[in-house]
Amino acid sequence: MKLMAVTDDQRSVCELAFTIIGIKDQIDMVQIREKTKTAQEIITLIQYLEDGGVRKEKIILNDRLDIALLMNIPTVHLPEKGLTIKMVKQHFPHIKVGRSVHSFEGALNAERDGADYVLYGHCFETNSKLRKKPNGMKPIIEMKEHLKIPVYAIGGITLNKIHALQKVNVDGIAVMSGIFSAENPYFSTKQYFEAIKYD
Repeated sequence: MKLMAVTDDQRSVCELAFTIIGIKDQIDMVQIREKTKTAQEIITLIQYLEDGGVRKEKIILNDRLDIALLMNIPTVHLPEKGLTIKMVKQHFPHIKVGRSVHSFEGALNAERDGADYVLYGHCFETNSKLRKKPNGMKPIIEMKEHLKIPVYAIGGITLNKIHALQKVNVDGIAVMSGIFSAENPYFSTKQYFEAIKYD
């Protein structure tokens, strides 16, 4: 099981870079999901990360194909209602593409369109979606039965939920608040890392 950290758009560029560099050896990838930051701020963040030893292969840019192409970032993550996977793959076949999905059907369509992985959520109750009922874990079982591409889970994934996700053979977990809202992001990331690697 892999660990993806997902940024929460709550920190300055410098603070975020410092946090990601601090946890880089405990995570498999980091999804830069900074919707309120300018293109230049995201470029600066990537430059800081590179200077801090974060490999480009670990960086995923959310919904910013333009910056990915400019900065040679190999993976972009597309929201369910974002750019079409087919269009990105047609024009830029070297780019890996992930897709957010909220159902088995959505995941199936994403794979058919050429997605390299899907990120399914939200699995459990989470503060970022207080008024939305979780989509649950049943669709993951269907995805693992029918999809060939990796399936990642997101949404309310606390340490005590990891075992349940391991039982349905999810390929990885994506964690936002559990890392970036933690008092000590490094310690929290280390706990997630140890839970998924050694449980």
